[in-house]
Amino acid sequence: MSDNDVGHAPANDGGRRIVNEPVSPGGPAAGFLSRAVVAEALRDSLKKLAPRAQFRNIVTFGVYVGSIFATGAGAAMTLGGARGSAFILSIAAWLWLSVLLTNFAEAIADDWCKARAAVLRSLGMKVYAKRLLGSNRGEYCLVEAGTLRRGDVVLVEAGDIIPADGTVIEGAASVSEGEVTGESAPVLRAADRNLSFVRRGTHVLSDWLVVRVRSREGFFDPMITVSEGTRRSGAASEIALSILLPTATIACLFCLALLSHGASAGSGGIVKSSALAALLVCAIPITIRACVSAIGIVGMARLMQDGVIATSAAAVEAAADIDLLVLDKTGTITRGDRRAVGFHEAPGIEARELMEVAQLASLADETPEGRSIVALVTRTVGSHPRDLADTPQTFHEFSAHTRISGLDLEGRRLRKGAADAVRHFVEEAGGGWPAAVSQLVDAVARSGATPLVVADGPRVLGVIELCDIVKSGIREYCAELRGKGIRTMMVTGDNRLTATAIAAEVGMDDFLAEATPETKRELIRRCQQEGYRVAVCGDGTNDAPALAQADVSVAMNSGTQVAKEAGNLIALDSNPTKFIAIVEAGTQMLATRRSLTAFSVAADLSKYLIIVPVALAATYPALNALNLLQLTSMRSAILSAAIFSALIIVPLLVLAVGAVKAGAQSAVLVSRHKLFIYGAVGMVLPWITIKLIDVCLVALGFV
Repeated sequence: MSDNDVGHAPANDGGRRIVNEPVSPGGPAAGFLSRAVVAEALRDSLKKLAPRAQFRNIVTFGVYVGSIFATGAGAAMTLGGARGSAFILSIAAWLWLSVLLTNFAEAIADDWCKARAAVLRSLGMKVYAKRLLGSNRGEYCLVEAGTLRRGDVVLVEAGDIIPADGTVIEGAASVSEGEVTGESAPVLRAADRNLSFVRRGTHVLSDWLVVRVRSREGFFDPMITVSEGTRRSGAASEIALSILLPTATIACLFCLALLSHGASAGSGGIVKSSALAALLVCAIPITIRACVSAIGIVGMARLMQDGVIATSAAAVEAAADIDLLVLDKTGTITRGDRRAVGFHEAPGIEARELMEVAQLASLADETPEGRSIVALVTRTVGSHPRDLADTPQTFHEFSAHTRISGLDLEGRRLRKGAADAVRHFVEEAGGGWPAAVSQLVDAVARSGATPLVVADGPRVLGVIELCDIVKSGIREYCAELRGKGIRTMMVTGDNRLTATAIAAEVGMDDFLAEATPETKRELIRRCQQEGYRVAVCGDGTNDAPALAQADVSVAMNSGTQVAKEAGNLIALDSNPTKFIAIVEAGTQMLATRRSLTAFSVAADLSKYLIIVPVALAATYPALNALNLLQLTSMRSAILSAAIFSALIIVPLLVLAVGAVKAGAQSAVLVSRHKLFIYGAVGMVLPWITIKLIDVCLVALGFV
């Protein structure tokens, strides 16, 4: 249907429904090991056997080459009629199983992301929007939701899908947000500042709404981008592993060369092949490599269930070690939709003149503050705003640098803005700054409100009082962060008195007032130079430099696109208290990765100590004294270790998906405690398991 098709939407439009039932997110592991995901991962693990895919990973590539070598040696021995070929082929089979299980662990993380992206994308099927042509609700054109732009006004009625994120400007309706939240109970959405935000993909159950589009990108679009495998930066421990594992593999292959040379003197082909397989099994750290991808993906998925989109596993892990959290005030700590609640005229100025100039200076201002000023004057005076359509005018838009806005009209320069910015403007225009205005500004600021000074050229007319509401739970949130050892600091462009009142109300440890974007960034940089690990929560374009500089940056979903692009995490409900969930997820991810690394390294070391003496005993008989488990034979030792290495990948993958429980402890305490436990288990488990496998192999007559 074209943009020119005007009228009402068809009663049974095929593009109106997105899903038949709400999505229930469930836990982070929900669906991770589902039948469909597992089946797809099994297919992909076979595809990953291609040499090109294996060559990208030096760790699995070492086992891959060993598997080919063992397979070739076994086949050659079988064709030549040599004894021991069955043993060599069994070693090859278990090596191939190790490679396949490692491929499976990586594939299952990737395929889970693809499956989730498919589910989320199904919530964004083609939807038509009723874009209004004017103020009459009955006149609209039917357009595809993807063609909407910020500022467009659309009508949504009972049975319609809301086509874009936006703000309700007229009407009231019952809305089902089950597709977004998983909750079945409908909610009320209306032209009220606490109820006005609606999300793309939600379903209007009754009545109607007129919505101004805020963003064409919907609630699920960032999730789809992440789930489809957006290239993410590696976590610090992931980078360390990427260095450690190839180094260990190279060392392993070097040992193989020495062993092969030493064994060649009198042991024959079978011994050389067996020794090669033994070192590949015990020395190449393939087990932890199988879990690396799953740990990162599960951590990001867990945050998604908490309403946070993470585009970087590194940022999530870094949150576990944060010392200082810096929060923007407007839109982050407070709701951000400040409303004009009163006017305070300067001495000798009539209230009506102050309100008239304030309204004129705000007519072209589309911010919530500007619209609220116009609305307050209209209600107070009882007359509609002046029509400036045919009057020459120049609008000066507010910016974070100038902190002033207004209108040039009929030779008059009408301005409103921060006190220091307006004072500079007035003094440049040849006017003076009355002391009484400073007192008015201080009085408004001390009350926790924001003062905007109004000027007509060189004349200061008075102060507009803007009130903002602190988001619920912020004080308790600051106290909880303090209990975790994280200091909080508020940074705002507001004056010092307003900042003092808000900081005291929410219980901030420190604050910085009258901050510019450059000041915020320099503050973050200075704190980092002093050794702090800094996180930033913000929502505005002026927060983008600080968000980009921080170690961890959380952007509010209701904020600007620039802020969201600068952040590496996005709080979907625009609530900074989500940072606690981020810290907990980071601590859990860090504990899981370190614990499994400790287990893997300890297990590899134990395997080395167990089978190398047995494997080399034929060449160096004195090593029989180190066969502490009294393993039956070299063949039994090697095959037992191969079986253990393959089978241990499965429980490690399950543990990576479930995540190591971190509780409320700090990352340092968690690491010390878990490293000891998992390291000890990793040292002991191979001794017990390999001996049991050895006994079973002998009892069954396999060796």
